[in-house]
Amino acid sequence: MAKCDICGKGVVFGHNVSHSNRKTNRMWKPNIRKVKAVVNGTHTTVHVCSRCLRSGKVERA
Repeated sequence: MAKCDICGKGVVFGHNVSHSNRKTNRMWKPNIRKVKAVVNGTHTTVHVCSRCLRSGKVERA
């Protein structure tokens, strides 16, 4: 499960491009952390990307 519960950032698909310009499929995954946070006054475990953690969108328990 590579999706942020706060901002909804998820997997992005694209191509690996070699020197000979051949293209193969690849994906970029967000940096997801499992964090204990306060949500609606209760302590729950949420999956949060590192950008949401850094910017203070999540109040840690």
